[in-house]
Amino acid sequence: MSIGKRKQRHIRVSLEENVDSDIPTGFGDVSLVHRAVPEIDLRDVDTSTELFGKKLSAPLIISAITGGTEEAERINRTLATVAGRLGVGIGVGSQRIAIQQPEVERTFRVVRDAAPDALVIGNIGCPQLSLGWGANEARKAVDMVEADALAIHMNPLQEAVQIGGDTNYRGIVKRIEKLTASLGVPVLMKETGAGISHEDASRLEEAGVAGFEISGLGGTSWAAVEHHIAREVGDGRQEYLGKALWNWGIPTACSLVEVRAASKGKVIASGGIRNGLDAAKALALGADAVGIAKPFLEKALKGEEALEKHIEAIVAEAKICMFLVGARNLTEMAEVPVVVTGWTSEWLRARGFDAGAYGTRGR
Repeated sequence: MSIGKRKQRHIRVSLEENVDSDIPTGFGDVSLVHRAVPEIDLRDVDTSTELFGKKLSAPLIISAITGGTEEAERINRTLATVAGRLGVGIGVGSQRIAIQQPEVERTFRVVRDAAPDALVIGNIGCPQLSLGWGANEARKAVDMVEADALAIHMNPLQEAVQIGGDTNYRGIVKRIEKLTASLGVPVLMKETGAGISHEDASRLEEAGVAGFEISGLGGTSWAAVEHHIAREVGDGRQEYLGKALWNWGIPTACSLVEVRAASKGKVIASGGIRNGLDAAKALALGADAVGIAKPFLEKALKGEEALEKHIEAIVAEAKICMFLVGARNLTEMAEVPVVVTGWTSEWLRARGFDAGAYGTRGR
């Protein structure tokens, strides 16, 4: 199957089939402590921040979605236009296809064309590094979209259940270390739905990465996506594997705590975040920003107005949550009390983290 056809199928399957994890993000077990007298004015709450050298009106990233096809070009133009208008960040999908097929570069370049001042994050994958890609290809990806940072996506689960997937992750950390030392723009490591552990975050931090997008379990399961694709083409073995590993990974809230404890770099919380309350909880647990993908894709297909209204609603909800806990800005939001209960609390305790009534900010 060609890369372009696979990307088209990924979009269609993500929108038409059940691909959601059966395991929740963990944010349902996270509560913020209400302040009946917050001692601030809602109008004074400031959601602005700076990420990878760019000012954002809110700590929100349109997470990597697509690229490489005509449909992807239309989607990326809509996403980027709204991102630029509202002052939020945007990441592009894997640029592998454009590096191998330069004729489709425009489907990615449209992001920078439509949002000349926005935070734009490029994207290549660990599987390509294992096949010999290095600074030259990474620089092509950065230059293609004039990226402010480059994400290297980690998708061992998806590759393992994908038909013909690339599963050689041997020596990846050393390759990443070499790349971070030579690229010239910040490198962040991005999972694709299975989360990042404390151990891996620590190793990658030592390798020089500037941050992480955790993309934890609780949103779209890429094992589920590959299950549906394998079923369509009649590959029973991969269909079975995708189903069997549908719910593999670290729930988003748990992964966020683990990565935040391991890293002093930037942390983007993503993976099943669907509203402003989830975003506020993630910020309180130490995220520098949150990333959302599938809900924005669904709105983008309806047009710029639908997407813009949805983003504005999420930001307004998060801002009210900040007001209700007495946080005037994101620095104060990271210091408010957090209560973690249920299965998420059990996970964190089992992993050696303090999941008490005043947050989970240490081991």
